[in-house]
Amino acid sequence: MPDLQKAAKRAAGEQVASMITSGMKLGLGTGSTAAMAIEALGVRIQKEGLQVCGVPTSFASERLARECGIPLTTLDQTPVLDLAFDGADEVDKNFIVIKGRGAAQTREKIVAAQAKRFVILIDEGKLVDKLGTRMPLPVEIVPMAATPVMNVLIALGARPEIRMGLRKDGPVVSDQGLWILDAMFNEITDPEHVNRVLLNTPGVVDHGLFIDMVTDVLIGLSDGSVRTMARR
Repeated sequence: MPDLQKAAKRAAGEQVASMITSGMKLGLGTGSTAAMAIEALGVRIQKEGLQVCGVPTSFASERLARECGIPLTTLDQTPVLDLAFDGADEVDKNFIVIKGRGAAQTREKIVAAQAKRFVILIDEGKLVDKLGTRMPLPVEIVPMAATPVMNVLIALGARPEIRMGLRKDGPVVSDQGLWILDAMFNEITDPEHVNRVLLNTPGVVDHGLFIDMVTDVLIGLSDGSVRTMARR
C-alpha cells in the first residue's frame, strides 16, 4: 500500500475511534481501513480505560480485536449496536456503497443493520460518480447455484466470474463456507433493481450493495486530515 494511501486510511480510522465513548456497543468492520480503526480503538482502551464491546464481522477482525484488547460480544448478547464502522470499495453521492473485497460483506451487512449509526471509512480514491465503474460487485452464493446466478448477473449487464484463491487451488471460501462471484459492471445505474433481483434469486445469500444503511462517510486525506460526509 502506498504511504500516502496508508496515511489517509489511518486518518479515517483514528477519526472514528475518537468518536467512540465509554459504554458504546460497536460493530467492528473488516479490511485494511477498519483494521486501523480497531488498532486505534485498542490504543484508547489501553491508555484511557475506555469501556466498550464489539461484534466482529469476520474471523480476521475478531482476531485483531482480541489482540488489541477489545472485549467482544455477539448479536445474541447485544442485538442493538450504537455504532458500526467499516471500509468500502466504492461510495457514491447517494451514500450507497459497494463492499466485499474481503469476502465478508454478508456478516458486515448483518452487523451494520443492527447499528444506530453506520460509519464508512475510505480514502479519496473510493469516491465514485457511478457505482460499479472501478470495482466488481461481490455476490455470496451457495456453490451449486454458481451457473444460474451467473446467468442472472449477465442478464443484469454484468460480467461475473468466480473469485479464485491467490495462494490455493479453487474458489475463495467465505467465513460461511460459501463462494463469491465478482460481477463487473460498466456502471450500476439502478442499484435498487440489482438489489431486488439478486435477493430474489435462489442460491444468493447476499451481495455487496449497501443501500439506505450508511449514516456517515469519513474520507481520509493523504495529508492526515479527514473530510466528513453526513447523511441527512
